[in-house]
Amino acid sequence: MAASFLLRPLPSLRLSFRHLRLYLHIGERSLAGRFYCSAADSAAAAGDYARSNGSSVAPKPIKEAGFFTRLDDPEFRKWKNKEAEILQDVEPIIELTKDILHSRRYLDGERLSLEDEKAVLDKLLAFHPHCDDKIGCGLDYIMVDRHPQFKFARCLFVVRTDGVWIDFSYQKCLRAYIRHKYPSHADRFIKRHFKRS
Repeated sequence: MAASFLLRPLPSLRLSFRHLRLYLHIGERSLAGRFYCSAADSAAAAGDYARSNGSSVAPKPIKEAGFFTRLDDPEFRKWKNKEAEILQDVEPIIELTKDILHSRRYLDGERLSLEDEKAVLDKLLAFHPHCDDKIGCGLDYIMVDRHPQFKFARCLFVVRTDGVWIDFSYQKCLRAYIRHKYPSHADRFIKRHFKRS
């Protein structure tokens, strides 16, 4: 009785070993036809591919297919260098703004510290497309609060001297800053790095 209990899993083990052998056999056969293996000689691999495929035309090696030509292109290198320069310029203010909005440094409705307010004024709000409309009669301070329509989103608000407060998008400010400082590369950078335009 105990022996039959112990031998019961054997057929399932035998079945799983059979599947494993079948998988290994298929895997070996599919690996033989790969022409891009680094250990294989490219000419021999191309000949194997042509024989197994029945055609006389072998595929081009990856180097000839044009995958690496962009890295050698001087215009592409110039773009990548300019992209890195723009990122290095914009990253500190992006990190500061995200820290202000998403960390627990500021509660809802709380005024920014003087140094954060100065950074936001100089590097963001000054470049907003409608900066004069946002400031209006005068700027009292900048605060963080929930957006009136989208309750789960926090944003920056300009509090005017007359007590009215209005939100502004830091991404609009960054886009305008990039367009102002890097006009020839701005559209490509914004399209690549910003979600909405």
